[in-house]
Amino acid sequence: MIRLAKYTKPFLTLILLSIVLLFVQGMAELSLPDYIGQIVNTGIQQGGIENAVPEAVRQREMDRLTLFMSTADQQQVLSKYTLVTSSSPEYQTQLAKYPALAGEPVYVLQSVTQADIDQLNPILGRAWLVVSGIERAVADPSQAQNLGGMGFDLSKLPPGTDIFAALQQLPAEQRSAMLTELNQQFAAMSEPMIVQSAAGAIRAEYAALGIDTRALQNSYIFRIGGIMLGLSLISGISAIIVGLLASQAAAGMARNLRRDVFRKVATFSNHEFDTFSVSSLITRTTNDVTQLQTLSVMLIRMVCYAPILGIGGIIKATQTNASMWWIIAIGLGALIALIAVIFSLALPKFKIIQTLVDRLNLVTREHLSGMMVVRAFNTQPFEERRFDRVNDDLTQTNLSVTRTMVLMMPAMMLIMNGLTLLIVWVGAHQVAAATMQVGDMIAFMQYALQVVFAFMMLSFMFIMVPRAAVSGDRIADVLETEVVIHDASATQQFPEPFDATVEFRDVSFRYPGAEEDALHDLNFTARPGQTTAIIGSTGSGKSTLVNLIPRFYDVTAGAILIDGVDIRAVSQHDLRAKLGYVPQRANLFSGTIESNLRYADEAAAPEVLNQAIEIAQARDFIATKPEGFATEIAQGGSNVSGGQRQRLSISRALVKQAPIYIFDDSFSALDFKTDAALRRALKQHTSQSTLIVVTQRVSTVMQAEQIIVLDQGKIVGKGTHQELMNSCEVYREIALSQLGIEEVAS
Repeated sequence: MIRLAKYTKPFLTLILLSIVLLFVQGMAELSLPDYIGQIVNTGIQQGGIENAVPEAVRQREMDRLTLFMSTADQQQVLSKYTLVTSSSPEYQTQLAKYPALAGEPVYVLQSVTQADIDQLNPILGRAWLVVSGIERAVADPSQAQNLGGMGFDLSKLPPGTDIFAALQQLPAEQRSAMLTELNQQFAAMSEPMIVQSAAGAIRAEYAALGIDTRALQNSYIFRIGGIMLGLSLISGISAIIVGLLASQAAAGMARNLRRDVFRKVATFSNHEFDTFSVSSLITRTTNDVTQLQTLSVMLIRMVCYAPILGIGGIIKATQTNASMWWIIAIGLGALIALIAVIFSLALPKFKIIQTLVDRLNLVTREHLSGMMVVRAFNTQPFEERRFDRVNDDLTQTNLSVTRTMVLMMPAMMLIMNGLTLLIVWVGAHQVAAATMQVGDMIAFMQYALQVVFAFMMLSFMFIMVPRAAVSGDRIADVLETEVVIHDASATQQFPEPFDATVEFRDVSFRYPGAEEDALHDLNFTARPGQTTAIIGSTGSGKSTLVNLIPRFYDVTAGAILIDGVDIRAVSQHDLRAKLGYVPQRANLFSGTIESNLRYADEAAAPEVLNQAIEIAQARDFIATKPEGFATEIAQGGSNVSGGQRQRLSISRALVKQAPIYIFDDSFSALDFKTDAALRRALKQHTSQSTLIVVTQRVSTVMQAEQIIVLDQGKIVGKGTHQELMNSCEVYREIALSQLGIEEVAS
C-alpha cells in the first residue's frame, strides 16, 4: 500500500483536519472518566464539598481550627478570610447567604486563586479532622481516651469542661509537640483523602451556617454532569465530522485510483493484456479498490484515534493511581499475544482470497459469455460443477478466516472483563486502606478499558490491513506496469498532403516469451485506391500482421511505414486517426445504433451515417426496426445477429472516413450476396483509400489488386488471383478447396 501513498496527497487537508478533530474527540473522551470520579468522590461521598477550604466559617469554629495550626499557618489562613460582624458594611449581604451570622460573627473567604486553595487545603483539612474528632469524642465519651494520639485523656476532665479552652491554655512546648504528633499521623494520608475525610465536618459547618447542603450537592452534580454532557456532545459532533471527512477522503482516493487504473489499462497494448486477464483487471478496478476505500476510512478513524486514546488513557490512568500500572500492562500483554496468534493464522488466507475472487470472476464471465455454447453442448452440469469448485474454494477460505476471527471478540471481552475484576479487587483493598478513593478506582477502571479498547481498534486494523495490502499491491502492479508500446520522446507528424501508402519493410514479429517468430521478413506495399488482401490458413499470422499496423503490437524487426514515415515515430493518436479498423470479433457498445456509429466521429453529419450504412449493407435491417437509428443495442450487441453486428461495425469504421481501412476477417458472418454487394460499394466509395482485408474466403479477394498469401508467418505468394493460381501452390489449394474449377478459372 505504500506504493499508493501518493494518492493521499490531494486529501491531506481533510486528513489533517480529521486528525485535529480526532484529537479533540480523544481529549473529550479522556476527560469523562475523571469527571465520573469527581461525581463519585466529591458529588456523592463529599456532598459537593470540593476542598477543605470552606467559603464561610463561624468565628467560634475558626478559633477551634487555629488551635491545631502553627503560628505561620494561622496567619496564612486568617489572611484569606474576612471577619464579618453586625457592624460590617457587607453584613446584610452576607446575612442573606449565611443566616447564622445573626447570632455570631462569621469568617468569609476572600477571592482566592486555585494556588491559594492548594496551599490551604492540607492546613485546614488536618485542622478539620482534629476538631471534628474532638467534637465526636465530646459527644461520645467512649472515644475520649488518648484522642488522636495527642496524649490527652478527655475522660479525666471534669464534666462540662471546654476542651478547646483547655487546649488553648497548654504551654507552647506541649502544643508544639502535639502538632508534631498530629502531622506525623496525617503524613500517611494523601491530600485528596484528607479533603474527603474533612468534607463531613465542613458540610456540618455549612448546615450550622444555614446553607442548604442538599442544594449545594445537587448544584455540584448538575454542574459536573453538564460539563460531561458538553464533552459528550463535542465528542459526538467530532466523530460525525471525522466520519464525513474520512468518507470524503477515502471515496476521493478510490475515485482517483479507479480513474488512473482505467486510464492505465486504456494504454495497454495486447502484450499487457496477455499479462493481466480481463477478469483480474475488473476485480482490481472494483473489489480491490473497494477494499482500499474501506481500509482508508478505518485508517483515518481508528489508526489515528487509537494512539490518542491509548497513550492518553495510560497517562491519565497513571495520574489517577500509578501503583496499579501493572494491571494495564497485563491486559495489553494478553491482547498483543492474542492479536499475534490470530494475525499469524489469518494473514496467509487473506493473500489467497483475492486470487480466488479473480478465479470466480473468470469462471462466471466465461460461463455468461459462452452461454449459448454451453446450452448447445448440454454442458450445464459440467459448468455448474466448475463454478461450485471455485465457489467452494472461496467459501472455505473465507470460512477459515471467519473461524479464526470469531475467537477474537470473545477473547477480547474475556480480557476486558478480567481486567475489570482485577482492578476492582486491587482497588477495593486500596480503598479499604484509605490510599485510594472510590471515584479514583472507577476512573482508573474507565481509563484501563479505554486503553484496551484502543488496542482492540488497532487489532481490527491488523486484520483488515493484510487483505487490503494485497489489494493495494495488485492495483500498484497495474499502475506501475511499463507499457511496452509508447510514443517516442519526440514524435513526428505525417506529411501533408497525406499519402495512405502502407509499406512493410523486412518485418518480423515474435510474441513475448515465444521461442520463435510468428512473422518472418514480410515485405509488401498497400497503396491507395487498391485492395490488399491477406489470406492464408488458420494460424498463418493474418490477424497478427494487421495488428501491427495500429501498433497493438510492435514489430520485433524491420519497420512499417505509412507515407514513408515509420509508425513508431508518430504518436499513437495520430497513427490511429488515419485508420478505420474493424476487428475480427465485431464488438458493439450498449446504447443505440446511432451512438455506436458516432463512436467513430461524434460530429458526423446524418448524410455520412446514411452513406456508411448504405455501403455496409445495413440499411435494410435498420429500416425494419421501428426506432431506426434510435434502436437500443445491448451490451456487446447481443440483441442483434452476428451478420448485423459485423455490418454495424463496418459502418462505424466507414463513418470515420479514414484514408486507411483494415478489415480483419470482418465479412465472415455475411452471406455471399451481401459480401459481394458490400465489396462493390466499398470499391466505389473508398476509391482514394487504402483497403487491407484479412479473409479466409477466396471469393472475397478474387478482385483484389494485390493478394498476400501467408503460410506459417511467411509470405509465400503475392499478386492477383490469376497470378497466384499459376504461381502459388498454397493459394491454389485454398481456392480449389472453396470453389469449383469453373469458378476459379473465371
